[in-house]
Amino acid sequence: MTIRYAAPFAAALACTVLAPTVGNAAGAFDGLAGYWSGSGRVQMSDGSAERIRCRASYAVGGGGRLMQQKLTCASDSYKFDISSNVEETGGRISGTWSEATRNVTGSVSGTVRGGGISAQVAGPGFNASLSVATRGASQSVTIVPQGNDVRQIAVSMKRR
Repeated sequence: MTIRYAAPFAAALACTVLAPTVGNAAGAFDGLAGYWSGSGRVQMSDGSAERIRCRASYAVGGGGRLMQQKLTCASDSYKFDISSNVEETGGRISGTWSEATRNVTGSVSGTVRGGGISAQVAGPGFNASLSVATRGASQSVTIVPQGNDVRQIAVSMKRR
């Protein structure tokens, strides 16, 4: 997978794998169970942009501290089919993901604070920093890939 394809892939993963809950009272992922969808823009370093659309389903367990997720994202140039497992312990998140069409895997790590997440998504050939904020049934995600031709990814998701 080239860097050009890796960064939007990481962005798509980050859009839903690390979405925080509306509140963090019982478990970090309590508010995620069910279906979410949304869209956003991938901004390239050359100034071009492309729309990306995502659908996700979440199964939450372990008192809201464990999450299994299935995600499909597509743009005019990309399609991703991702499965992930993420765990929260003491305000820290960690987990793994796999992408079926490219047969790649990676890791997720970061922190949960006040309904928001700051994290790193890593995999073969890329790293990306991301921030996620949730208000009610809406969330916004900003991803900044490191060292490639994607400048920034911004996506808005809504619970369905």
